[in-house]
Amino acid sequence: MSTVYALTGADIFDGETWHAGSAILVDAGIITGIVAPADIPADVRRVALNGGKLVPGFIDVQVNGGGGVLLNDGPSVEAIRTICQAHFAFGTTALLPTLITDTPAITNAAIAAGKAAALEKVTGFIGLHLEGPHLSVTHKGTHDPALIRPMEDSDLVAIVDAVQELPVLLTTVAPETVPVDKIKAMADAGVIVSIGHSGASYELAVAAKDAGASMATHLFNAMSQLGHRSPGVVGAVLETGDLSAGLIADGFHVSKASMAIALRAKQGPAKIFLVTDAMSTIGTDITSFTLNGRTIRRHGGRLTLEDGTLAGADLDMISAVRFVHRELGLDLEEALRMASLYPAESIRIDHRYGRIGNGYVANIVHLDEALDVDHVWIDGDLHYARNPS
Repeated sequence: MSTVYALTGADIFDGETWHAGSAILVDAGIITGIVAPADIPADVRRVALNGGKLVPGFIDVQVNGGGGVLLNDGPSVEAIRTICQAHFAFGTTALLPTLITDTPAITNAAIAAGKAAALEKVTGFIGLHLEGPHLSVTHKGTHDPALIRPMEDSDLVAIVDAVQELPVLLTTVAPETVPVDKIKAMADAGVIVSIGHSGASYELAVAAKDAGASMATHLFNAMSQLGHRSPGVVGAVLETGDLSAGLIADGFHVSKASMAIALRAKQGPAKIFLVTDAMSTIGTDITSFTLNGRTIRRHGGRLTLEDGTLAGADLDMISAVRFVHRELGLDLEEALRMASLYPAESIRIDHRYGRIGNGYVANIVHLDEALDVDHVWIDGDLHYARNPS
């Protein structure tokens, strides 16, 4: 089949504006332009769609699992491939498989699996997220406190080495356990450093930002909150324009009011973007699973430990988009940017991902009028069709 084609018959959102009555040209996995149908070359295959919307593919920087697989259960290329594939049906075209705090052996295995997945060019894989183990025990969330530990010099060396062989390496750390000199060393090497699972003061969070941290992991959750005399990590994220932040928009992790306040208060240019924090349940009907030997139960859209602690999310990206659009009242365009352009900016890949435009990777999602996913193209290839012909 020809690798050159044109997508026609749907409105196009390029990341900034809408194009009606236009077509997207794709050549060898790269978008070559948005043109009028009359300007499609005669020898180019046309893929006619029956209405709906073509939007930039979603990018998720925090994905613990999917398709019945949790990265912690056995990091491998096959596990990464299964996780990526589980999210295609929900519009996610690029993601960072995420390792929750675990043993040094599992952490090393995840890094090795990520390197191998990069070499094999696993579809949808754009890098790795190490969420821990260098966190605060007091803000552990679902992370096993027995596995949380300080960052040793050998850990720093492993992370700095790993980023040389991964397209993207993101690591979540607590500044009160990882000194600013180590944060600077990671950032200088190209690691995306995120503040999370942290009780750091506002001042310490800003010091981490000044050392090179550029993100916060799941805003509001497992971090020091905004107080009238102690702004905490939340205050640092909202007040500074240099820290982006992921947001779990499922209605359980953060209240709608808090989400709305944060979105109004956030200083730019860094943005708040959507993450799923998805576990192995996505794309399955499983009702429970284990993490570090502890049972996590699925009920009513929530995942919890036996004591009721939220344990990741039972959330996919198109559901998060619909939530902020319908429940928070965000314009659809902004909701879509929160799932595509803003996460691309946060991990510094927005020169090739997060938009539909000339020279961008052809990661494209076709939505119907109800904002359900109809088709998904990744690197120009069709990887999901709700009603295959």
